[in-house]
Amino acid sequence: MKTAVITGATSGIGKSTSIRFALEGFKLILCGRRTDRLEQLKTELSVETSVHILSFDVRNREEVMKQIASIPEEFKDIDVLVNNAGNAHGLDPIQNGNIDDWDAMLDINVKGLLYVSKAIIPGMLEKQSGHIINIGSTAGKEVYPNGNVYCASKHAVDAINQGMRIDLNGNGIRVGAVNPGLTQTEFSDVRFKGDANKAEKVYQGFQALQPEDIADIIHFVVTRPYHVNIADLTVMPTAQASSTILDKKA
Repeated sequence: MKTAVITGATSGIGKSTSIRFALEGFKLILCGRRTDRLEQLKTELSVETSVHILSFDVRNREEVMKQIASIPEEFKDIDVLVNNAGNAHGLDPIQNGNIDDWDAMLDINVKGLLYVSKAIIPGMLEKQSGHIINIGSTAGKEVYPNGNVYCASKHAVDAINQGMRIDLNGNGIRVGAVNPGLTQTEFSDVRFKGDANKAEKVYQGFQALQPEDIADIIHFVVTRPYHVNIADLTVMPTAQASSTILDKKA
């Protein structure tokens, strides 16, 4: 039975991936900031598999290291890390951007991914095996109007994914990225800071990807034969051609 660590497990892609992995028999270490949601998810998934939860903010380096170090012995042999925690704050031209929003995106999307990876990789190096999936975005492949810092953070994830794969080559560790396009999650609620009207409009007029779609892809990626590494995968809804070209019906 393989053990997987999933960050940002309390909603969206992270939650759906947790559910899918549980159904497939993975032991789970679920990480997130919302302890009540983690507890609820643990209760639901413990029917299927063994679940351990860690409540922390990936921005807090000391807490990340402390929490990862506290993992019980029966969960310490980690096979898969899904670096899913991420966010988007605001959609403003750079001259009007909120510096707190910039800090949040860079601290969570880039530094948080690095902190968690730094805590997990030594165990994978010790046993010379493991699989790291970094959740990027189509925003890491192109830049769109008002995307500036969010796109920069996801371009950084793209670069880190490539660098991580190069640096860990020869150590038995597979590294790859899954880069979703428009996926219907809490993403837009966070981006528009709770403005439900704006958030809903993002997904109107076309069929967006669902978190379960991405979870299915992540499961496919981590269950390939050992000699197969899906290094970089981009997925968009059929209606989406790029970050700025979307076939929306009235």
